[in-house]
Amino acid sequence: MFRRMGYNIKQAFVQIKRNKAMTFTSVLAITAMMLILGVFFVATININLFAEVVKQDFDMVELYIEEDYSLDGIKKIGLEYESDEGVSKVEFRSKEDALEIMKSRWGDNGYLLDNLGGNPLPDSLIVYVKDAETAKIIASEALDVEGVEDVKYYQETVEKLTKTTNFIQMASLVIMLFLVLVSIVVVSNTIKLTVFARSKEIRIMKYIGATNWFVRGPFFIEGIIIGLIAALVSTGLVAIIYDNIMAIIGADIIRILSVPIVPIEYLAVNLAIIFVALGVGIGSCGSVISMRRFLDK
Repeated sequence: MFRRMGYNIKQAFVQIKRNKAMTFTSVLAITAMMLILGVFFVATININLFAEVVKQDFDMVELYIEEDYSLDGIKKIGLEYESDEGVSKVEFRSKEDALEIMKSRWGDNGYLLDNLGGNPLPDSLIVYVKDAETAKIIASEALDVEGVEDVKYYQETVEKLTKTTNFIQMASLVIMLFLVLVSIVVVSNTIKLTVFARSKEIRIMKYIGATNWFVRGPFFIEGIIIGLIAALVSTGLVAIIYDNIMAIIGADIIRILSVPIVPIEYLAVNLAIIFVALGVGIGSCGSVISMRRFLDK
């Protein structure tokens, strides 16, 4: 068994060496397909993460209070909302607390806020709701409440992000299926050239009793090697591109904007797993298709 495996691997590399140009074309085609897929994967993962973070605030409505509005008036507004059956609790957040929260989000750059010369943030009431319908009602009616200057509610943002995520996922699926088919055809044609070049040898092997799988073995391994090379190259390229984009944007800007970003380590590992599985699948399918008609004769 191990001897046969060694033979298959050795022959696979010999065949790759003989057809360098077509092997390179196959690797290039699969790599291009995976790069496009990687772009959609990275975009989808980050949008999903941002949507989940935003959804954490979906059960709350923040009411910004007018400047110099009395504490008694603020308490009165809070008590009115607490009496609502759809509200779980109401929390007061002073402008000082809001500034401290912003400083923590800015991380090491939080000290820059000390030079503002004053606190521009307003006091606010955070109304925690039990369901989305209550949140919609409160958000739509809060501006008519005396003392409320503005309202922060993420419903529209979440809905837009959900639609965007669904669109990207569907587009990724369609493009991926198309590119997978193209890659399988390219790999299949590459291996067919080797099959034709060794047609006499294969006929002799069949004549003396070699099984189809014995004949197919080196070509099957060749397809897997092509897919594996493309997967590793694609993973490296996507990781490098993503890392450079993050470096251009800058960690400080990302922190200041409070935008969650998936770390490169997580993406690289998961992309490697997906790409290796996909590349090996494409390569093996291409080899099986290229040999099917020949071995059925």
